[in-house]
Amino acid sequence: MIDALHILTLIGSVAMLMYGMKVMSEGVQKMAGAKLRNVLGTMTTNRFTGLLTGSFITAAIQSSTATTVMTVSFVSAGLLSLAQAISVIMGANIGTTFTAWIMVLGGSFDMRLVVYTAIFLAIVLIYSKKNINLGEFIMGLALMLLGLTTLKINAAEMQLDSVPAVKDFFSSTSQWGYGSYLLYLLVGGLLTCCVQSSAAIMAITMTLCSTGVLDIHMGIALVMGENIGTTITSNVVAMSASTQARRAAMAHLIFNLFGVVWILCIFRYFVDGICGLCGVDPYSESLDKNMLTVVLAAFHTCFNVANVLILIWFIKPMERIVTLIIADKKGGEEEESRLRYISGGLLNTSELSILEAQKEINLFGQRCQRMFGMVRELLHTEKDEDFTKLFSRIEKYESITDNMEIEIANYLNKVSEGRLSAESKGAIQRMLREVDELESIGDSCFHLGRTINRRRNYANEDFTEDQYNHIHNMMNLVDSALEQMNKVISRGEHQYVDFNISYNIEHEINNYRTQIKNQNLNDINNKVYDYQIGVFYIDLISECEKLGDYVVNVVQATKARRTE
Repeated sequence: MIDALHILTLIGSVAMLMYGMKVMSEGVQKMAGAKLRNVLGTMTTNRFTGLLTGSFITAAIQSSTATTVMTVSFVSAGLLSLAQAISVIMGANIGTTFTAWIMVLGGSFDMRLVVYTAIFLAIVLIYSKKNINLGEFIMGLALMLLGLTTLKINAAEMQLDSVPAVKDFFSSTSQWGYGSYLLYLLVGGLLTCCVQSSAAIMAITMTLCSTGVLDIHMGIALVMGENIGTTITSNVVAMSASTQARRAAMAHLIFNLFGVVWILCIFRYFVDGICGLCGVDPYSESLDKNMLTVVLAAFHTCFNVANVLILIWFIKPMERIVTLIIADKKGGEEEESRLRYISGGLLNTSELSILEAQKEINLFGQRCQRMFGMVRELLHTEKDEDFTKLFSRIEKYESITDNMEIEIANYLNKVSEGRLSAESKGAIQRMLREVDELESIGDSCFHLGRTINRRRNYANEDFTEDQYNHIHNMMNLVDSALEQMNKVISRGEHQYVDFNISYNIEHEINNYRTQIKNQNLNDINNKVYDYQIGVFYIDLISECEKLGDYVVNVVQATKARRTE
C-alpha cells in the first residue's frame, strides 16, 4: 500500500540522486577542470577527434550539459568552429550513456554498505583537507548510488505492480500502438524539462521497468523523450545567449530529433534486437524484470551510437541548417553594448563559468583597443558632422565599458558563491582586477577624446607638425601595448606568452613621455606655440602614458592569475 512515507521517500531518493550527480560532477571539474577545457580546445582537429573528446569529457564529468557549455564557449570565442562543436556534442550524447550503466551497477544490488563506507571516506578527505575535491567526488558518487538503492527498495515496498490504479493506468495507455509510444515520448520530454535532469527520469524509468509496472517498449519510449527533453532545456537557456550558443543548442535538438524519428520507424524491430542482444525475451512470462534495466542502458547506448554513425558524415549540412534557422543578429553598435558570452545566463557549474567570464574579458580588451582606434581617428577628423558623430561613438563606448565592468563583476561575484577550488577563487580575484583596469582604459580613451574636442574648440591655433608627429608616435606605442595586452589575456593557460614585451613597451612610453615633457617646456619658452596648445598637447601625452599604466596592470593581473 502506498502511503505518505513512501511518497516522501520516493521524492527524497530522486533529489538525493540529482544532488549526488551534481556534487560528483563538480568534484571532477575542480580536480581537472582546466585540463578538460584544454583537451576540448586542442583535441578537436577533426570530426572524429571531436567525437572522442566529447565522449571522454562527458563520461568523466557526468554532465552532457556542462560539456555543451564548454563547447559553446569555445565556439563563441572562435577557438572551435560550429562544425567542430557539433562533433563534440555528438560525442557528449555517447558519453552521457555511461551514466545509465552506473545506474545499472548501482541498482543491481543493495550497495548501502559500500555507500556508507564511501561517505565516511569522503568526510575524512573533506575535513582533513588532504584532498577536498576527491572527497567531494566520492561523496557525490556515494549519494547518487544511495539515491538509486533507496529508490529501488522503496519501489519494491510500494508494490506498484499490485496497485490497481497504477496497473490500470499503464496498461490502458500501452494499448494504442504508436500512439502509446508518442504519448510516453512526450511524457518523458516534459518530465525531463520539469525536473531538469534526464538522469533522474532515467532512474525512475529503470525502477518502473524493474518492478514490472512499465512495459519495456514504453520505458524505452520514455528514454527517447528524455533525450529530447534535455535538448529543449538547453535551447530555452540559450534563447537570450549569443547566436553561436543558440546554433549549438539547436544542433543538439536536431541531432536527437532525427534519431527519434528514424527509431520510431523501426521501433519494434530495434527494441527486440536490443533485447536479443541482452539475452532477454520481452514477451516471456518468466522474464527477469531486473534485466530490463540492462536493456534500457543498452538501448540508450546503441541509440546514440547508431545516431552518431549516421550523422557524423553530415555535419556540414547540419551546420548549414542551423545557420539558416538561426540567422546572424543585425544590430550594429546596439549589439556592441551587449555581453556576448554570459548574457544568456549560461551559468552551469562555477568552475566552467570562469571560462565564460574569461571570454567576456577577452572581448572587453578588444573593445578597448577599438575605442582607442576611434580616438586616433578623431584626432584627424575635420568635418564637424563627422567629428560630432565619432565623438558620440567614443562617449557611447565609455558607457559600454562602464556597463561591462559592472555586469562581468556581478557575474564573477555570483560565480564565487559556488563550490570553487582555491585556485579558482584566486583567479576570480585577479579577473576582477583585470575588469577594473580595462574599465579605466575606457575612461582614459574618453578623456583623450574630450581633450581633442577641447583643442578643436580652441580657435586660436592647431598643433604644430612636430607635435602631431610626437602624438602619433606615442599613440603607436599605446596601440602596440593594447595589442600585446589582448594577446596576453586571450592566450590559453597552455600557450606561451612573453610578458616582457608589455613591460618593454611600457618603459618606452614612460621614457618618451618624459622626453616630450622636457621638450614642451623649451618650446613654450621659445614661443614655438602658445601655452594653451602646450597644455592640450601634454594632456594627450600624459593621458596616453596613464593608459599605458592601466594596460600593464591588466597584464600583471593576467600573469598572476596564470602563475598562482
